[in-house]
Amino acid sequence: MDHKENVREEIFSRAVRAGKRTYFFDVKKTKSEELYLTITESKKRFSNEEGKFSYEKHKLFLYKEDFDKFALGLEEVVEFIKTGQKPIEEPENPQSSNFSDVSFEDLKPDPEA
Repeated sequence: MDHKENVREEIFSRAVRAGKRTYFFDVKKTKSEELYLTITESKKRFSNEEGKFSYEKHKLFLYKEDFDKFALGLEEVVEFIKTGQKPIEEPENPQSSNFSDVSFEDLKPDPEA
């Protein structure tokens, strides 16, 4: 597979410089024309061994179906950091959860096995 086939076209991009870090918000398209977001944190680092600067990057992929939950979670933690107030927890609908209700007791080896 050619490297160019893996590169997705950037639809929209925004760079945010914040101190020693730069955050890149890039909107791209999948092969099936679905939009998604990559968030890249880039930090400039100096290597004493090599005697030169390099960039350390961390990337997060966020797909459209997760935008609302991601934005809500981000909004809640930013508000907590600003005010110190935890958001009011609403009871979660057990039927809408994608997580299993697992007890650590369930993970113990079976003594009769």
